[in-house]
Amino acid sequence: MIEHASGSVPVRIEQDVVIARQVVRKLAQDCGMRLVDLTKLVTAVSELARNTVVYGGGGDMDWHVLAQGPRSGIRLTFRDEGPGIPDIKLAMTDGWTSGSGLGLGLTGAKRLVDEFELDSSPGSGTRISIVKWS
Repeated sequence: MIEHASGSVPVRIEQDVVIARQVVRKLAQDCGMRLVDLTKLVTAVSELARNTVVYGGGGDMDWHVLAQGPRSGIRLTFRDEGPGIPDIKLAMTDGWTSGSGLGLGLTGAKRLVDEFELDSSPGSGTRISIVKWS
């Protein structure tokens, strides 16, 4: 797997969620991603960036454009130094929420992408990496 380009976007306030979505939309278009896949990726970004702001107290979204043989893709990593997720298994259960949402953000984001990895523990923040291939 080869990384072609990379960068980082701060995700600290609600307006940053919009910027993160715009950056990812442009990257996905540049990768030749089909509209349906682009829409899925931007929807996942919206959920994960909002979680970074609301639950993680803000953080960053790192992006990498990937190439693996004939296909290209995008890896995004959302990281924060927030309180962490005490029970990942519970957090990945449809309908469970630690806030006032529907409890579909993490599980919904996972269903929208090709690869999903969550690393978190109490007191050490959260790191979520996703990949969408075109």
